[in-house]
Amino acid sequence: MSIAMVDYGMGNRRSVLSAFRHIGSDLLATCDHDELRAADGLVVPGVGAFPEAMRRLRSLGLDEVVRERAAAGVPVIGLCLGMQLLFDGSGEHEGSDGLGLLAGRVVALDTRGLKSPHIGWNSVSWQRPSALVEGLADPAAFYHVHSFVAEPEDRSIVLGIGEYGVPFVSFVQQGNVFGAQCHPEKSSTEGLALLRNFAGICATVHAAS
Repeated sequence: MSIAMVDYGMGNRRSVLSAFRHIGSDLLATCDHDELRAADGLVVPGVGAFPEAMRRLRSLGLDEVVRERAAAGVPVIGLCLGMQLLFDGSGEHEGSDGLGLLAGRVVALDTRGLKSPHIGWNSVSWQRPSALVEGLADPAAFYHVHSFVAEPEDRSIVLGIGEYGVPFVSFVQQGNVFGAQCHPEKSSTEGLALLRNFAGICATVHAAS
């Protein structure tokens, strides 16, 4: 069983690699299409601006690989900006289309006068059961760094809600596609437990294939 991180040059790649090693899962950071296609799960990281991230993904042909693998039933998780990239598009800066795996747009977080970006620990309340969050506290604390948030068209895909100024979508799941607005790799016990759960999901899919 193998999990690969989609390496397009943006994101906390080193921290994510270290977190997966900590839970006993080797994570391959690669932009090689064949290596990504051979993996049993994909991690899409991200720190920075949505339009630039999509430019890099497209320039390397990685957007099509992620769509292809998600359509094939391979578990895919987006972390922080990586979660936002899963949606149809974003209005950040000049705006950009996204990967289109999830219906909805990414908009500026309404902080109601609180400091932006939102940086720090935030309690997330689970909206429904999921193998991704099995065994985690409810609510659970995760470390967030963001000034934009996803607004899914279908609210049934919302898995976890945080609050900063107003409630915001922190976790999503639609079938084999998962998203975490937070940084699980920086979220101590609960973050590592969530990554361990994702690795377990990948292992289950691998065993069934």
